[in-house]
Amino acid sequence: MHRHQTGSVSEDFGKLILRVSLALLILLHGVAKIMNGVGGIEGMVAKIGLPPAFAYLVYVGEVIAPLLVLVGLMTRPAALVIAINMVFAVVLAHMQDLFSMTKTGGWALELQGMYLAAALAVAFLGAGRYSIGGQSGRWN
Repeated sequence: MHRHQTGSVSEDFGKLILRVSLALLILLHGVAKIMNGVGGIEGMVAKIGLPPAFAYLVYVGEVIAPLLVLVGLMTRPAALVIAINMVFAVVLAHMQDLFSMTKTGGWALELQGMYLAAALAVAFLGAGRYSIGGQSGRWN
């Protein structure tokens, strides 16, 4: 029998900070796509041989999944969707910078890398007690 261990208040507060930060920052990208459309992404998707309609999945990765992560509902799968979205963002738009550095010494893809790492961390850590889904539950 598998028992869920309850974390400390500070652990759950840390999960909340990570969840909210990731969700809001990704959601801003989704809002921009709602306002401006996904025309550019359709071209990038078609260029790698996928149907242009796949571009609309960005709304799942940058609007729906971040909203779920933000409130803490179906948190683990939603965070995995964000992580997959980030992999696609790198493949579609940033491969040329994968092994590049900025003039100030940072990795050219540090923002995408941080989003991906944060999404994976949330997927493994779960939502914690400060969420709609609470700290228990297989998917939260």
